[in-house]
Amino acid sequence: QVQLVESGGGLVQAGGSLRLSCAASGRALISSAMGWFRQAPGKEREFVAAMSATVSFTSYADSVKGRFTISRDNAANTVDLQLNSLKPEDTAVYYCAARGRSGGVFYIPKGDNEYDWWGQGTQVTVSS
Repeated sequence: QVQLVESGGGLVQAGGSLRLSCAASGRALISSAMGWFRQAPGKEREFVAAMSATVSFTSYADSVKGRFTISRDNAANTVDLQLNSLKPEDTAVYYCAARGRSGGVFYIPKGDNEYDWWGQGTQVTVSS
């Protein structure tokens, strides 16, 4: 019923910026807690950023705090991730995820097992 599609990935030099977008069908994303995760080659998937349902409280991994911003566009039914001051260590496949269960408008899920629907991912490559 719910499909998520990421876009906006690409190749960028260190210090550059990208904007990723997660488009949804089958659900109004304002009703869901939303997250962004990433997975580099040979490494486990890690938490990047998330926001709670409706009121959109946010949380970020320490490694991206101050550089990345998660936001909603309710009219377009998308959740975006702005990536600034990119580093080679940010190179990974980035995934968006939506939570179907309700934890309340202040709950910010940070574990991948707390999400119910996932996109296919978009590649971000940062050159040195």
